[in-house]
Amino acid sequence: MTRISYQIRTSGIFLLLILLVFSACKKKETPPNILYIMSDDHTTQAIGIYGSRLAPLNPTPNIDALAKDGIIFNNVFCNNAICTPSRASILTGQYPQTNGVLDLHQYLPKEKQYLPQEMKKLGYETAVIGKWHLKEAPESFDYYEVLPLQGKYHNPDLISRDGKNSMELNFGRYGKKEVLVDSYQGHSSDIITDRSINWLKNKRDKSKPFMLMHHFKAPHDLFEFADRYKDYLEDTYIPEPASLYQMGNHGSEATRGKNDSLIHDIGSSIGMRNTIRGMGRALKMELDPNNPDYKHKVYQEYLKRYLRCVKGVDDNIQRLLDYLKSENLLENTIIVYTADQGFFLGEHDYQDKRWMYEEAMRMPFIVHYPKGFKSGIKTDALINNTDFTPTLIELAGGTVPDYMQGHSFKSLLKTGHEPENWRQSTYYRYWMHMGSRHGNPAHFGIRTKDYKLIFYYGRYYKTKDKIKQDGWGRYDFDTPVAWEFYDLKRDPKEMQNEYNNPNYSSIVDKLKVELANKRTELNEEDNHYPHIQEVINNHWND
Repeated sequence: MTRISYQIRTSGIFLLLILLVFSACKKKETPPNILYIMSDDHTTQAIGIYGSRLAPLNPTPNIDALAKDGIIFNNVFCNNAICTPSRASILTGQYPQTNGVLDLHQYLPKEKQYLPQEMKKLGYETAVIGKWHLKEAPESFDYYEVLPLQGKYHNPDLISRDGKNSMELNFGRYGKKEVLVDSYQGHSSDIITDRSINWLKNKRDKSKPFMLMHHFKAPHDLFEFADRYKDYLEDTYIPEPASLYQMGNHGSEATRGKNDSLIHDIGSSIGMRNTIRGMGRALKMELDPNNPDYKHKVYQEYLKRYLRCVKGVDDNIQRLLDYLKSENLLENTIIVYTADQGFFLGEHDYQDKRWMYEEAMRMPFIVHYPKGFKSGIKTDALINNTDFTPTLIELAGGTVPDYMQGHSFKSLLKTGHEPENWRQSTYYRYWMHMGSRHGNPAHFGIRTKDYKLIFYYGRYYKTKDKIKQDGWGRYDFDTPVAWEFYDLKRDPKEMQNEYNNPNYSSIVDKLKVELANKRTELNEEDNHYPHIQEVINNHWND
């Protein structure tokens, strides 16, 4: 053998060895686990890291610590600020008309529970524990323990495949159904965390990466907290928003009526303004409504109960983190913290959610994975809840299916930079006109980083001759039609509706074009609802 031949052969063997070592190392790479934590109605105003008026109270030290070592998203929005549709969009990566879940009355069948289906294709063990609220059982998951419908705060029952007891549930228009449940003693936030830790420890297939969706019921109304928090914030003054007392030029004839004639019907209130749903009455507070301090006293009690529920969520998140750390799982687990939408904490004298205004539409979103992502990043990229599932699929090594309308922002997590050609606006629609006692008119709109345009069409999507007993509202009560426009740079609290300001006319015109295009692109037009389309046609150029 010549020297040259020997060198070539030796080099070839050496290169082969390098390739084999590289291949072996690559095979040893473990896919990341995913822990998706979602609370119900936990708004950004009640999370310290978002810097709201409540931040000095330090309501969420554990979530804040997670965020400081992770990535904080400032512009994450739902496309419908109500539990069932938002959860359906998260699980499907689709907007309501595509996945079929427009409001609280619909359900998400097994065949449309896309996230767990796609994750299982990638070799993941999947589980959902806690609040579900999508009526049909989460059968596409490998494992589930979920609250029946809304579920109870104290001593909850959890539906599972192997429940020891049978329970009959009334699913409204879908009739009654027998389900299997196990019953537990304690507060739901504690029990849900107990069950998640039990699954991680004893139930899952440890040869596979896991995706666990851990869903708290808290802090959904009516804010029943664990007894150990009864003295938390008891002697503390809770900062109040100025708009609790002063509405300014917020809203329009659509939300207030002509000359404020509908303020007692539209938008559930903190004080006595709304005659159907006021927080003082909902909490059964024994106060004189004629007392000039009535609204102040109700607000203080409302926020203390809410924040006590938040405290329970925050403490239980630390329990999850402690378990992951003790089992050496923390480093290889992507942790997401979010909520199913935002929530009003007295802003504009509103409670609940549903509106396209910031407090309801905005979702907290924090991602923690120091092993794979840079920490300390804050991003203003416009994300919406249809993007969650595509992103999780890509993080797990998969490809986003064509049937999903959302987009993955995996590259943002990796680099901290907004993806090229990323969306510059996000679409919103609330379908449940004047429903569920809160009295919110149906509307849709578009939000960019700087502006917001809302169209209140004020009609239920079912025509009056087809409305049966849907429950929870006055669906045949049409409300005035109007537009609203807010300059979010100058007016982040949305106190000044500038729709009729001629200085903004060119911006409004551009947004209307973009809004119309979005509705076409996302299958969100009203071809199936001619009575709504007629209103749109008649008032588009108002």
